[in-house]
Amino acid sequence: MPLYEYVCKKCKHRFEKIQKFSDRLIRKCPECGGPVERPLSAPAVHFKGSGFYVNDYNARKGGDSDGDSGGTTREKREKEEKKQEASDKSDKAEKSSEKSDKAEKSEDKSKKSTAKKSAEKD
Repeated sequence: MPLYEYVCKKCKHRFEKIQKFSDRLIRKCPECGGPVERPLSAPAVHFKGSGFYVNDYNARKGGDSDGDSGGTTREKREKEEKKQEASDKSDKAEKSSEKSDKAEKSEDKSKKSTAKKSAEKD
């Protein structure tokens, strides 16, 4: 459903309303009850899919700034996902090694404290 923008002629209040094409136009401002009009505004349209400048035409020209050899948007997205997965795996490995280091340190501390206690008893 389209999103319509309205402006009150009396108080200049701007508001938006999602309406069907078959719905009646709003005639009164919700703030002051004054008359409203629908100003002309640019639609928010984003073309997706193949055949549009953003993902096809630009790739054929080699306009990528990162030096990539082109390819489709889907291929680029898959490459990024693989990089992210590899990064996540290395982060997990780092965290697990940190946990094992902490566990070793706590074991060393407990051994030292028990050794001190046994030395004090003697």
